[in-house]
Amino acid sequence: MGNHKTEKFIEVYQSLNKDNLFLLGEIYHPDIAFKDPLHQVTGLTELTDYFSGLYSNLSYCQFIISDAVSTDDKAFVYWTMQYAHPKLNGAQQIDVEGHSYLLFNGEKIISHRDYFDVGALLYRHIPLLGSVIKHIDKKAAQS
Repeated sequence: MGNHKTEKFIEVYQSLNKDNLFLLGEIYHPDIAFKDPLHQVTGLTELTDYFSGLYSNLSYCQFIISDAVSTDDKAFVYWTMQYAHPKLNGAQQIDVEGHSYLLFNGEKIISHRDYFDVGALLYRHIPLLGSVIKHIDKKAAQS
């Protein structure tokens, strides 16, 4: 599926939880630049803090990796994030598909960019806002 660096990334992400965030140091460069549609952080400490905040708010979170394509210094990893949040979707599981673009500096990831639909991740599952977005989606589909 990918080279050993990409496989290491997949292995860490599939086992990640709030109690083993130190594993991020095994795959990320100290100067990691991380960006997703909601946040941008620089440096391993900031990234660990970001993940710590995310995981502490979720009942659970796991990544199912469906595919990976890699060269020596870059990789694309395709995944489904399955998570549950006490205040979203009646605390039921939410699935979000996305992919990550990774750039390596030696053995460590120096740049990580995530692409996913923020509406699917979050907005559609906030009770009032979710119903407004579903209404807009429906109207857009009819035009």
